[in-house]
Amino acid sequence: MSLPRVLGLLLLAMPTSLFAMPQGSALALCTRSATLLACQDSKGSYYSVRTEGSTFYLRGYDTTSRRLWAQTNSRYGTLTFFTGVASDGEAWVGYSRRIGWTTFNRVSSSSGQRFSLHCSLVGGCR
Repeated sequence: MSLPRVLGLLLLAMPTSLFAMPQGSALALCTRSATLLACQDSKGSYYSVRTEGSTFYLRGYDTTSRRLWAQTNSRYGTLTFFTGVASDGEAWVGYSRRIGWTTFNRVSSSSGQRFSLHCSLVGGCR
């Protein structure tokens, strides 16, 4: 799974106040109900997020890589664990831990990629 793709998935687990930051002009069009959010961007990629208690189910399609993917996030207090799989067989696992305004993320993928990402409302992501 490419780094930009994983970063996008991690942003779905971020606090919603982070999305109040200025956005680019290529925004996705979204529709929602009480438990489902579905979005599609101008390139044809799409994703949906369904909530069931403290569990989030994400599914989508990326037009660039032509891959379907699915991810499950389970939240326990400030800790969120996630696992995912793509249509080409790649799988990933990781966690996200929120401390105050900062979120610490770790991800490992079956392709051998591993990385950490720290995001703060004040300092952005690094």
